Amino acid sequence: MSDLYFASSNAHKFEEVQRILSNLGVNITLFKTTLEEIQSDSLSKIAERKAIDAYTKVQKPVIVEDDGLFIDSLDGFPGPYSSYIYDTIGNKGIIRLLENIESRDAKFVAIIAYCSGDNDVQLFESSIPGKISSSIEKGGWGYDPIFIPAGESKTYANVPNKDRLSHRASSLKKFSDWFMHKH
Repeated sequence: MSDLYFASSNAHKFEEVQRILSNLGVNITLFKTTLEEIQSDSLSKIAERKAIDAYTKVQKPVIVEDDGLFIDSLDGFPGPYSSYIYDTIGNKGIIRLLENIESRDAKFVAIIAYCSGDNDVQLFESSIPGKISSSIEKGGWGYDPIFIPAGESKTYANVPNKDRLSHRASSLKKFSDWFMHKH
């Protein structure tokens, strides 16, 4: 058992977080739970609230991850509502929204929030620029089949070694640097 927990109901996200952190020397245990997700236009506020909620439930040092896909031509939509939008209109809906739009620039933002009690939350944020593909590629999960990171020709679903260039990996690296130095 590790002394650090990752609170989530998303098995895909946990597998990715566990793989990335273990390569950085940090062991985590899944605390499978559904967290309170406040409605806010701020990913930071959402992540902070989720981390406090997670700590209240697990009573041990815990991290949560919140992320969002921000599409420039849609004024940052779906942004902090990415999970809800994915569950309702999915990748097909996003592709349809961009049907006649030339600019497909977007960014993926990830925030790792760490809480060890006392409502003290540390946030680690990263952003990866890219664009939305014109079709849905096979593979991956979530928005992976439609997000092409800058400098790549394939989506997250099909790039070799997504961990080396993902928004989540970048935030986890910032967190692990801080966490390893702290302990």
